[in-house]
Amino acid sequence: MARATARHILVKTETEALQLKEQIEGGADFAELAKKHSSCPSSRDGGNLGSFGPGQMVPEFDQVVFSAPVGEVQGPVKTQFGMHLVEVTSRQD
Repeated sequence: MARATARHILVKTETEALQLKEQIEGGADFAELAKKHSSCPSSRDGGNLGSFGPGQMVPEFDQVVFSAPVGEVQGPVKTQFGMHLVEVTSRQD
């Protein structure tokens, strides 16, 4: 069965997500930005969500995690929780 590990930053608006993505692409540290800006409890651990399989996250999140290239920041991804920047850190298909 497929498994993935990922980290994310959860914010309220698409604008905020795009600004953070631009900072990451400019060399800012993903984990530090997650600690400062993410509203998810995972922010304490730099946005790390640990290991999970398909169906354990909301569908919009799952779709990105199980299709996006490993190590590339994706998003903003809209879910019922807000706007996410997502980085797949590993995946076994």
